[in-house]
Amino acid sequence: MRALREAIHHKKFAMSYYFFGENEYLKDEAVRRLIDAAVDPATRDFNLDQRKGADLDAAEVASLLGMPPMMAERRVIVIKDVGSLHKDARKALDAYLRSPASETLLVLTTAADGKADKGLLDRAEAVEFGQLNGAQVPQWIVARATELGATISPAAVDLLQSAVGADLSQLAIELNKLASYCGVREIDEAAVSDIVGVRREETLGRLLDAVANRDVGAALVLVAPILHQPKMGAVYVVMTLTTQMLALAVMQARVVPMSRRSTEFFSLLKSGSSNVAGRSWGEAVSAWTRASAKWSSAELDYALHVLLQTDLALKSSRLSSEQQVLSTAILAMCGAGATRRAA
Repeated sequence: MRALREAIHHKKFAMSYYFFGENEYLKDEAVRRLIDAAVDPATRDFNLDQRKGADLDAAEVASLLGMPPMMAERRVIVIKDVGSLHKDARKALDAYLRSPASETLLVLTTAADGKADKGLLDRAEAVEFGQLNGAQVPQWIVARATELGATISPAAVDLLQSAVGADLSQLAIELNKLASYCGVREIDEAAVSDIVGVRREETLGRLLDAVANRDVGAALVLVAPILHQPKMGAVYVVMTLTTQMLALAVMQARVVPMSRRSTEFFSLLKSGSSNVAGRSWGEAVSAWTRASAKWSSAELDYALHVLLQTDLALKSSRLSSEQQVLSTAILAMCGAGATRRAA
């Protein structure tokens, strides 16, 4: 990623790039940045081709890659979902990659759900685009705001992440609106509340805190407004609750001293890409450390059992609303009878 940014900044490109990984937004953004940096807008109609792999046969691949630039230094060809190329078309691509043209910049991409192509990893400049974790999303928000000519306060970053999560396309939409709304003024927490429609006291982070602290009343009040927020669903909330309860359970099982739990929680979050915290890592770790003593191992095991059943119910049944299913799960995990049922 760093090498790609440097290449775009200095306009010194490799002859071919291969983009893969599950983060489709970052992948598309990188393609756009490469095109903007490598193609003169005045000759773009002649020197830019973007095609889907499934639409190309061998002759078309050979023709695309053999065409020289017109009235420009280079020509850019983008083949999306390269894994869908037919066998003969793939042979034509492989033949080209053995001796690529210096005046052609070739960009190949794999679909988010596709496996990395081992052959292309060796023959092109490969860049992986993975999902951003809870520690990287705030950095991305700040960088995106800067690109828009805006500044954003740390409190606004936290609130925006709590409201939207790690969905970069939705974050970009909200940041565009916020930059237009604030103009030269810093994007602050009040602006996020006005534009995104979320208040500090009604964030997913507050719901997670309420569950961690076993405050059933506060948690139940938050369910409805949180489920009405952009791109928010009960399945995602269950994912974040599962990450939280697993983290607490791991600390219990390892008998980690309180003085070391903050460090251990950070290490745990870094250990896997499926650790969905639903907020910044710093906020999550602080909340988990405070709540560690409020749960027994048996209660945490029972909470994880409830979350598994809730996930299955959300994905297999429409007899109850998402709000009802999630509220029932919170009552089961944190209600007055939770300790007895866990025992």
